[in-house]
Formats: sequence, structure tokens, C-alpha cells
Amino acid sequence: MRLRGLLTLAVAFAAALLPGATRAHSGDATGFASLAVSGATVSYVYTPAGKSTDDPATLPALLREQIIVETDGKRCAPQPGDSLSLRFDCSQPVSRLTIQDHLPAVLGDTHHVIALLTWDGGSLSHAFSAAQPTLEADLRHQGTPNGAGSFFVLGIEHIATGYDHLLFVLALVLCGGNLLQLLKIVTAFTLAHSITLGAAAFDLVTLPSMLVEAVIALSIAYVAFENLVPRFAVSRRWTISFAFGLVHGFGFSSVLKEIGLPKDSELLALLNFNLGVEAGQIVAVAIVVPLLIRVRRQSWGMRAIRWTSAAVLVTGLALFVERVI
Repeated sequence: MRLRGLLTLAVAFAAALLPGATRAHSGDATGFASLAVSGATVSYVYTPAGKSTDDPATLPALLREQIIVETDGKRCAPQPGDSLSLRFDCSQPVSRLTIQDHLPAVLGDTHHVIALLTWDGGSLSHAFSAAQPTLEADLRHQGTPNGAGSFFVLGIEHIATGYDHLLFVLALVLCGGNLLQLLKIVTAFTLAHSITLGAAAFDLVTLPSMLVEAVIALSIAYVAFENLVPRFAVSRRWTISFAFGLVHGFGFSSVLKEIGLPKDSELLALLNFNLGVEAGQIVAVAIVVPLLIRVRRQSWGMRAIRWTSAAVLVTGLALFVERVI
């Protein structure tokens, strides 16, 4: 009974998150920011993600008011402007930099921004949110290896907040299967999205973002539908995982295309980002699979899995409609 209560709580919590997932672009971020340091100047370029709910008319003023840049404890002055590209004058060469993002206080706690800070000799990524509003960097001691390494954390953050990617993985493993079959499913997804992630990050292949996001939503619905129709064999699920994984790779690349890769360590940064995505994915599978094994042993287990698959199917279709419209 305790397990059933835990499952009920988990489903209720997931249901509370679903409306936000259907509104978010890939569930990844409400915006991206590229920051660059040059001498005594810090530039800040904000890009809303997809169909952002942020008011474009008020955003420039909000950015100037809520984005605070300091160096060595002294506040840098935002320069006049009316666009989403800001420039902060620090009046002295930037060494120890602090950036604060207080936009969640105005736009809501769900507002978060994936940012990349670059300077001569290094780069650093950070996800601004209500829980993590501050980025601190010592530009004198953080060089390129640390900058490229920060993309590992960015990859973890990307998959952890990517509701659609996590829903797809959940739909894949809901069907069950032995350890070898699950390994083939997860490996196929990993190989596929790694291929297209690299190709898209280096602009070797480009697809319209609306098409990619719509197909990702459709992939969630399709795999959930398969879970409800017994004739689809688990043994062939790896082929579906690979095919749709190619599309998910383009979705993973969206954050890299928005904030860019550090020019002096592109390959290393891309590798670290992909490894971060894989680490987050492995953690998600490691949490879900043991719970599913325990659920299947219960008398009500298969009904719970079918109801969960139905909920994922409806969510996938809702995401598809939202992204197409």
C-alpha cells in the first residue's frame, strides 16, 4: 500500500508539471543568454526560447533593471538601449565577475535562462533561475578546460529540465523488457541523438525548429500508443528508439545553437555537453526502471502502467498540437 501511495503521489506531481511542460519550448528554458567580456565591457544578448510568454515590449527595460553585473564588488552601469542586446560599462578591466538575474521575481519562478559566458581564455555556462540567480566567475583563474567542462553541467541541466525528452525515455521503458532489451533501447537512443547533435551543432544539417519540436512531441505520443497495443514487440523497440533519437538530437542542439560553442574548444565542449545529457538520462532511467519493476509485481501494476502510458499519450498529443498551432 505504501508503494501505491508513493506512485499516486508521483503521478499527481507529474500531472502538476504537465501544463508547464506543454507551454514551454522543449521544456528547456524560457530564454537563452550570451555574455561576452571584453576589457571593461560586458555584453549581454537575450534570446527568448520558442513561443516565449515574455512581453517583448517590456523585456528590454526589465533586462536593464533586473540583470545586475558587478566586477570586484562594483556595479557596472547598463548603457541606454531598447533592444535585447545590452552593454554594461564596468569602468575597469573585468577580473572577478558577478552576474545576478532577478527576472523570476517579475516574470515568475518558472522563468529560467540558459547562459554562456565567454572571455579571452575561457567560457562558463550557467542556468539562471529563481533557485540559482547568481553566476560568479574569476576570469583570472578559469581557463578553457574549465569552460569546456562547464558544458557537462549544462548537458545535465538541459536533460533535467527537458520534459519532452524525459517523457520520451519514460515511454520507452514503460513497455518493460529484460536488461538486454532495455540496454539496446537506451543505447540506440544515445547513439542516434549523439549523431544529429554533433551534425546540428556544427551546422552540417539544419532542420526547422518547429518541425523538430513537433516530431519530438509526436514521438512521445507514438511510443506511448505502442505501449497500449500489445502486438508491438519489445524486441524491436530499439529501432523506434534510434529513429526518433535522430530527431531528439536536433532538439538537444537547440541550446548550443542559441548560446554557441566556445571557439577555442568546440569539440571538447560538445563532447562534455553530450556526456552531461547521457549522465542525466542514465540517472533518470536508474530511478524509473527499479520503480517499474516493483510496480509490475503488484496486482494493480499493469493497470497503473497502462494508465501512465495513456497519460503520456495525451500529453504528447497536447504538445504536438501546441507546437503546430
